[in-house]
Amino acid sequence: MTVDGLIGKKVGMTQLFGEDGTAYPVTVLQAGPCVVVQRKSSQKDGYSAVQIGFVEGQKAKLVTKPMQGHFAKAGLPPCSFLRELLVAEDSEAKVGDKLSVELFAAGDKVAVTGTSKGKGFQGVIKRHNFGGGRASHGSMFHRAPGSIGQSAYPSRVLKGMRGPGHMGAERVTVRNLQVVRVDTDNGLLIVRGAIPGARGGYVVIRKKG
Repeated sequence: MTVDGLIGKKVGMTQLFGEDGTAYPVTVLQAGPCVVVQRKSSQKDGYSAVQIGFVEGQKAKLVTKPMQGHFAKAGLPPCSFLRELLVAEDSEAKVGDKLSVELFAAGDKVAVTGTSKGKGFQGVIKRHNFGGGRASHGSMFHRAPGSIGQSAYPSRVLKGMRGPGHMGAERVTVRNLQVVRVDTDNGLLIVRGAIPGARGGYVVIRKKG
């Protein structure tokens, strides 16, 4: 089986100490267990992938009828979170295969994809790190964005202009995180550094070659 990723949950952050006493931040992830729910092929679907589900005892009554049929076709109990991972066309992965944290080892490099924390509606200083104006000598320009275009031509705001708006709650991928420790007994994966999202949020962990 050549599936190189898992679905996990962010448990939280802590710190570990190196041999020289240096403290460094780590993130604890509940990696798996996962199960292959569907296998997609180039002949039928146009691409080769597996759909995996995060197993955590989702109640059947909380699953829609179409999804109940989807899981019944695979002969599996409902999963609360599904994601697709690309695999090679000749991959031996099949429906029902179980995936666990044993896929990873200490020293591996991984890429973690999650949804960042939502910050709501924010101005340009927080959202885009604008500098703002001076705060003295009667200035009335403090946290405003400044000029956003010309009046005579083209008499409109050009597309892509940075401005205030909704911040966060978007898909973010952090690459080249190093696996520090793997706890196979509890299904925990400890990686060095921070990952996007709040505690309890779902993430996709991919092994980088």
